[in-house]
Amino acid sequence: MNFCKKTNELKVAGILLCLSLPLSLAAQWNIAPVFSDYMVLQRDQPISVWGKGVPGEEVAVVFSGKTNRTEVAPDSSWLVVLPPQGVAHAGQPLTISARGFQAAFREVLVGDVWLCFGQSNMQWPMQREMHYVQETEHLDQPLMRFLNPTYAGEQVFGVPFTDSIVRNMTPASFYQGKWERCDTASFRTMSAVGYYFGKAVASEMQIPIGLIDLSIGGAPIEAFIPLSALANHPEYSAKTGQNWLQNPAVPVWVRERGAQNTAGVTGIPQNVHGPNHPFKPGFAYEAGIQPLLRFPIKGLLWYQGESNAQEIERVSEYPALCGLMVSELRRLWKNPALPFYFVQLSSIDTLRYKGQLWPQFRDAQRTMPLLIPHSGMAVCSDAGAPHDVHPTDKKVVGERLARWALAETYAKKIVASGPLPKKAKYKKGEIVVEFFYGKGLHSSDSAPLKGFSLDGETGIFASIRKNKAVIPAFEKPEFLYYGWKPFSDGNVVNREKLPASTFKIKVQ
Repeated sequence: MNFCKKTNELKVAGILLCLSLPLSLAAQWNIAPVFSDYMVLQRDQPISVWGKGVPGEEVAVVFSGKTNRTEVAPDSSWLVVLPPQGVAHAGQPLTISARGFQAAFREVLVGDVWLCFGQSNMQWPMQREMHYVQETEHLDQPLMRFLNPTYAGEQVFGVPFTDSIVRNMTPASFYQGKWERCDTASFRTMSAVGYYFGKAVASEMQIPIGLIDLSIGGAPIEAFIPLSALANHPEYSAKTGQNWLQNPAVPVWVRERGAQNTAGVTGIPQNVHGPNHPFKPGFAYEAGIQPLLRFPIKGLLWYQGESNAQEIERVSEYPALCGLMVSELRRLWKNPALPFYFVQLSSIDTLRYKGQLWPQFRDAQRTMPLLIPHSGMAVCSDAGAPHDVHPTDKKVVGERLARWALAETYAKKIVASGPLPKKAKYKKGEIVVEFFYGKGLHSSDSAPLKGFSLDGETGIFASIRKNKAVIPAFEKPEFLYYGWKPFSDGNVVNREKLPASTFKIKVQ
């Protein structure tokens, strides 16, 4: 990770003071690139500040009127741990100094930091979002800050990488960027999902919100999982057993795209697992997440799945694979209760995209909160685009993610989700479906309920009785389905008008 492009020179706020050290020694000083002007530091947790320096020299970090010191280790590393800080709405400086060296970061806030990651729907910028023009009237959000880096190979599809991309295809230089305020200069390129999430939480909680976006268009989940975690897992070690471009355990589409980018290209950094690439198993973790593990965060926001939803083997393994990713990140951040809120895939037609397995994938995602504690799923099947894998309404997505955070992380009295199936029971010629989050159950369009099916029989009648769905049936079916089409026509919502999830459940 090289968020600040010239960290070896450490140009911070236009200030670089190397007053007495020779230039060769001054060049030895740097600070971890996650630190820059306008950053947000995580409240109520010890804050690590770290970098490289001259062995034996003392380093002092000053923040919020207090000074903490350490000595540079023989391997040139240094680490200063600041005591937990309360919320700070007003920007303040953070300075780092040593003999003959000083750097200062401006307008640092203290609040909550959320990591946004996944693929292109999480990356989707505000300038391409449905409500962009209206939102420009409200873009001055002083409590929101973004670290929204670009990455090597971004928006390069179907063609070989250029030499300049190849040069940056290393973990240290893959991501490039720095913290920014939410203003006219940065607004258009921000993650739209992240923006609407942050706006909702900051408005409700009145605390600074920092959003770090490491999403990569097209990336599979495997790219965000530590390679060692995959290699040491009995079910997923095959994903690391050979060159990823020829590995059948890696999604087919991912390998095809990787082959297009690397065909005939020389000089790409590689190892026994194959050439570096944004889609390579473990690479996004190594380049983006691993360098942040000393930087405390509040939680994880995940919007990914399209690249893992085209083969039934990949669909079947996804919940457990996601569970592995979350458990590893919680272990590495030393926070077993780190919140994980994710977006269920929306709806899409199959004419222009391979969405045949999306109902199965959405249902697989529905089971994930049962496997992953402290997690929640934002249902967005009602906000899909029939012929586009990138629905442009990201406002509803970000706000539904925010519902989970406000309800579960911030303990606000708010309904977190649309209806989720609890059980389906057959008795006296009818199936009665009970729901979690089912209060005020009704149809979204005042029409009869749609979207239910029984063992392949579609278009069946359903009604509502005391917040339960009731489906007549002459005999007990094995399974009840809802929203079981790539482009769901289900219209079941709760009192808050939040949609029910796609599901397949066994009838009792």
